[in-house]
Amino acid sequence: MDTHADLVFLGGRVVTVDADFSVASALAVTGGTITAVGARADVTPLIGPRTRVIDLRGATLLPGINDSHLHGCAFGMASPPLSLEVGHPAASSLADIAGAVREAAGRTPAGQWITGHGWDTGYLAECAADPSRQPSRHDLDPVSPDHPVVLYSFSGHATWVNSRALELLGIDRHTVAPPGGAVVVDESGEPTGLLHEGAQALVQNALPPLSRQERAGAVRSTLATLARLGVTSYTEPGLGPGGDGIMRGALGSETLDVYRELLAAGELTARVGVLLLPTGMAGTAEEFARALDALDADEALAGTRAADPRRLAVHGVKIFADGIVPNKTAWMHEPYVSGGCGGLCVGGETDAERVAEIRAMIRHAHAAGHQLGVHVTGDRAADTVVDAFAAAMAGLPRADARHYVIHGDFLTAHSMKVLAAHGFGANMNPTIKWTVADMEEEFVGADRAAYAWPYRDAIDAGVRVASGSDAPVTYPDWRQGLATMVLRESKAAGRVSGPEQRIGLAEAIRTYTADAAWQDFADDWKGSLEPGKAADLCVLDGDLLAADPHDIPGMPVVLTVMDGRVVHDALRD
Repeated sequence: MDTHADLVFLGGRVVTVDADFSVASALAVTGGTITAVGARADVTPLIGPRTRVIDLRGATLLPGINDSHLHGCAFGMASPPLSLEVGHPAASSLADIAGAVREAAGRTPAGQWITGHGWDTGYLAECAADPSRQPSRHDLDPVSPDHPVVLYSFSGHATWVNSRALELLGIDRHTVAPPGGAVVVDESGEPTGLLHEGAQALVQNALPPLSRQERAGAVRSTLATLARLGVTSYTEPGLGPGGDGIMRGALGSETLDVYRELLAAGELTARVGVLLLPTGMAGTAEEFARALDALDADEALAGTRAADPRRLAVHGVKIFADGIVPNKTAWMHEPYVSGGCGGLCVGGETDAERVAEIRAMIRHAHAAGHQLGVHVTGDRAADTVVDAFAAAMAGLPRADARHYVIHGDFLTAHSMKVLAAHGFGANMNPTIKWTVADMEEEFVGADRAAYAWPYRDAIDAGVRVASGSDAPVTYPDWRQGLATMVLRESKAAGRVSGPEQRIGLAEAIRTYTADAAWQDFADDWKGSLEPGKAADLCVLDGDLLAADPHDIPGMPVVLTVMDGRVVHDALRD
């Protein structure tokens, strides 16, 4: 029996991310498992005639990166050829976007939908010059009179359409938006073409869904990108009937079927964890319970859980609690600069009724044995959700639920205390912080904007914190995420935003590795470089631990290994 290693790494900085954050210089891989970590002498006996020996020459070997909140299918379909690029830096003005739509209209048969993704008013020249200036159907109508156009914002919480789309959808001044949503109107009461939160369903449900082939192509595109970035695991945070109308169904039930097919074909070059999405925004507790119970009874879903849980696993359930700050739909304790506090986005006529609804949803999913990941951004919404976690646990104790808040932009000291006391977690997004830090000031003021994504306070409170990109909201570049957590600088101006919330590089690396593995219930077999653990690896050119944080985003990923298999190799290119 051949006991020689398949891969041996020598002469580098092997950042193990073990309990002591120890650094070795050599590592060996046999099959899909790490078999030795230490010095050269510890691995050279494992070198055989077929062993690939890699001289790192001072480069950094890390555990494979785990992006713990990434919409894989949506990220793939938000890029050409399935979607126009209308985000920064491809588009820096409303005029740029109009130009892209004009070109698309010229090559698209009349009457067919034109879709795009990524616009952000914070990076559109006209909107930056005049904050009251918002995208409008009038910006699109002259360049697309014969094509319905739908453009998704970078956040996924706003959609911009032209007049032709409004006409086809029957949206006019008399249209009533779903609870928690808004059809934005002008001074005359006519729709401007902007739809917020749950009102997006008015257009999403009318678009032709992605085909099976398009879904598979989108996921393959994402997997290829992630391999080049050193990402070997990610959480697909919400697939199910609640996503059937979101981004042409990218978050829908059929996408989970596609993941099953790619797994069976051996095409998953990253490990995928899934949260089920029983309902979307504005759902009621009754609808949620009915949809979740149907998912739990689904035989195909049961087969997914049993097939290869280290490659494709269903971990739990996703719920939307509120919206986002730029839409003023995050539920806040204190008013926004322009007034109002936002609210929960579930069914109910009053705050009290909506609180009861979200508590009932959480209680039902908890009782059914699921992990819960709840989208929550406002501080008041966070307190509500975290207290609902605690109440569900008190009503039905479970040993290791690992519920967590998703985003947690404005987690309060109360929320952090409760999360830590119950062994719950938080999933934060440093690249969103980098993207919107300056823009948020106009909505919540400088002090609250600086506090957003309070990594330092959360970790100090004992909360387990994982990091994710929320792609396609941001590009899934964990290197920029590391730099942002360490520096707290913003994209637009390089300004420091909330320096008291900085964390150290070792802590930041843990959020993308060991702590992300904890969120996946997988910290006993992945997330660190220790003998017996999965051989998921990422090689970064240069010494990460000695690098200036400003230089980290530019450090190339030169090798990615998933389960002992090389899936990206710039060393041989």
